[in-house]
Amino acid sequence: MRIGHTTTLIMAHLLVLVLFIFLPIQIKANAFLGNSLSFSVGKENPDGSLEVNFYYREHRNESCGSQHSNWQCQSGDCGALTQSEVLTSEASSGVVDWCQAEGFMTRNVSSDSTFVLRDTGCCWRSNVHGASDWTADTLVNVGTRSDTHKPNRSPVSTAVPRLQIPQNCFLSVELLAHDPDGDSVRCKFSTKAGGNCASCHSHPNINLNEELCILRGNGSVPVGTHVFEMVLEDYPRKDITIMYTNGTSFIKHSLNETAMTNPSPISQIPLQFTLEVLSSAENCVNGVTRPQFLTPTPSHGEVHVTAVGHKHQLKLRAQSTESRIVDFQISGPWNMSKSLQRLDHGVAVATVEWMPQQSDLHRSVPLCFTADTQTSQSEMRCVVLMVKQSLPLAGIGEVSCQENVINVVMSKASIPGIDHKWLRMIDPSCSLTSNDTHVMATLSINTCGTVMEEEGDFLIFKNVITSFDTPGSVITRRDKVTIDFSCQYPKVVNVHGHYLNTKSDYIFTESSFGSFGYTFEIFTDNTFSTAVAPETYPVEYELMEMIYMGIKAHSSLANTKLFVESCRATPSANPKSPVHYDIISNGCLADDTVKVYPGGSTTFEFEIQAFKFTGEFDEVFISCSVILCEASNPNSRCAQGCVKNASRRRKREGNLETASHFLTQGPFRVLRESSVKRHEDSKAASSSNEQINVGTFALASMLAATLVLLVVVIFYRHQRYRSLSQQNLLF
Repeated sequence: MRIGHTTTLIMAHLLVLVLFIFLPIQIKANAFLGNSLSFSVGKENPDGSLEVNFYYREHRNESCGSQHSNWQCQSGDCGALTQSEVLTSEASSGVVDWCQAEGFMTRNVSSDSTFVLRDTGCCWRSNVHGASDWTADTLVNVGTRSDTHKPNRSPVSTAVPRLQIPQNCFLSVELLAHDPDGDSVRCKFSTKAGGNCASCHSHPNINLNEELCILRGNGSVPVGTHVFEMVLEDYPRKDITIMYTNGTSFIKHSLNETAMTNPSPISQIPLQFTLEVLSSAENCVNGVTRPQFLTPTPSHGEVHVTAVGHKHQLKLRAQSTESRIVDFQISGPWNMSKSLQRLDHGVAVATVEWMPQQSDLHRSVPLCFTADTQTSQSEMRCVVLMVKQSLPLAGIGEVSCQENVINVVMSKASIPGIDHKWLRMIDPSCSLTSNDTHVMATLSINTCGTVMEEEGDFLIFKNVITSFDTPGSVITRRDKVTIDFSCQYPKVVNVHGHYLNTKSDYIFTESSFGSFGYTFEIFTDNTFSTAVAPETYPVEYELMEMIYMGIKAHSSLANTKLFVESCRATPSANPKSPVHYDIISNGCLADDTVKVYPGGSTTFEFEIQAFKFTGEFDEVFISCSVILCEASNPNSRCAQGCVKNASRRRKREGNLETASHFLTQGPFRVLRESSVKRHEDSKAASSSNEQINVGTFALASMLAATLVLLVVVIFYRHQRYRSLSQQNLLF
């Protein structure tokens, strides 16, 4: 008995020892928070071989003691791994502990043919999906592009290690999707793109906008950690040819619906992350319980140009008056530095500095950040740091902010040798003009790619002037120029409502035409004399009711002509939405209900029957692409008119016409019942009520008559009974 008891004790102690040994391993294993990777070509060797550089990040909620990534060749000729290095940066914000490991590797490949790298591992942090293993695939394509004459580069992206949102505050998460070649980037769940982890993507109340790379909450999202395995794919904005050293070539199509319904991407990179949905907060007021970013914090998606050996600084400023900001969570290059300062009124400022090294030259480095409190987190914003050999010229000038209009005047002396014809804004169609001493631009706050931000009681509109080279050029003789400018307006001014609702004033500047503008209005009838008041937006119509719209061009040049090249309807304000309906295409009417009214050379007035999109869309926006031409020139696009075959459109000539500019009007809302139907229903209801009233009256009359008859009978019987009783008493 004693021997058995001793054996039992020994077994128990061994079991406890095993648990102590393996439990930490299990805890450590369930630590993966996500990763990302990007690639570009480094050195091209004389023998035709290439060095392909890869930069990746991996996030874990554990110490940075070891690196777990192990990228292996999955298919194709992946070449030989010639260099591999892991650099770590560890952070403990007081809210969550996490580690970011940044890795760099170089592969020497014999040719520029495509190949696939894969990284696999275990285990995801405990999550609502029960997901454990993870897989990250990268489709590497470094063939030479026909548009840039350079090897293709992948998109770049990342996310902060710990994304956190209270359950009742989940509206949207905007992901970084930047492509250094200027391609369109589409985000997909990796299962849709051919991945393995089906359980990672069961998000019934989270929708992904693939075109904008935005996650949106739709209903109540379960509390807990949600796992996202995604891929980012790049598509050219116009069809291009990718050429390879073995003599083969392939056409890569844009995402334009008219080209192909499902084109294949040029390359593909992974983006994996977790989103922790917290218990509901007391409220979701930005700047009060949830941190809100303030100026001069960069906007999401900004591209900052920096240079080798120059320290680049970012100021991140946020406010949370009722919940103290404890830190800024940042995913950035491994050798950056961060300092934190707390000010009055719940404001905190983080200063982020990074000095690129020679090895960073030509890289596009993603940097994402959030402001964190103990119970909430701000929106995630991301920027891209583009590393050049030298800094661009900054320029000296003045910015004048008027109602809905921004004027920029810049001294030519501050940008020596720069021709204004090679300057543009965020929207490449917006250029500048000049005189002997200054370069100038005039734009409205809703054109030229201007970005709007909210800060407390103010709206801030930002844009940037940059220089560019001839598309496809392999050399340049011009210095780079980057000039940021912005205007701040108080919210009490009508600019906000005007910007969001009518969007009728559009002002542009182009080198050949100077400053010009358009108004895009909705009118009450076909006289086009009374515009719909801005305060009545969104405008409501009944199905098949006529909508009257008019576009007018404004220019200081006397001999100009307005041409409407296209108009399309979309369920959102994005004129390039994949869900759209063509009204005018290539100058030709595409909808049978459209009627164009005759007018002057700078006006375009038309009507169209109201409609709605099928499905769960409540609103309709109409966007028109317009051009301003020299009226007397027979070779302009305006003179060409309707072109049913798009391939017959001639190339734009800058001295004859402006670039195409999109004007957007809306939203329109279609009433769910027409007035005719409501009238018929009302008439039917009235008739039914009358019938009911007549029937009720007849029934009431019958009941009354019956009651009277019943009373008479009872009275008669009662009198007769009394008479009989009296007779009986007498006898």
